Amino acid sequence: MTIMRTLIALACLTAFSALGAAQNAAAPASASAPPPRVAPADAKNHIGDTATVCGKVVDTKVPKYGIAGHGKPVSFDLEQAEPNPIFFFVAFGTPPAGPEEVIAAYKDKRVCVTGKITHMPAGGAPFIMAADRAQIKPDDSAK
Repeated sequence: MTIMRTLIALACLTAFSALGAAQNAAAPASASAPPPRVAPADAKNHIGDTATVCGKVVDTKVPKYGIAGHGKPVSFDLEQAEPNPIFFFVAFGTPPAGPEEVIAAYKDKRVCVTGKITHMPAGGAPFIMAADRAQIKPDDSAK
């Protein structure tokens, strides 16, 4: 029985070390390098990439329903509003003000948002889900 436990433990250690080695090999050579900066109109060519997208917030949308534990998500269109948005990001307000607080923080301002660029399965504009507000910064390069 002791031999069997030893073999199982050895197999687990081997598997974990292989996973660790694979993860280290997949990491970029300069993990501390900032993500590339992408224009809102070019974000559609970077789906799946982690990047920083900067632009002026031109419109906001708040849905009727919220997400448990987060509240109502607010969509911020950059550079071009509905009906043909080119890029947007989603952020959440902080209690108790909720959506009004996050809208006041970013509406009509130039911002940079960093994260993984994704899109809806049915198409539409690419976006970044900025669940952490630290992902959103003022665009200092516009000055």
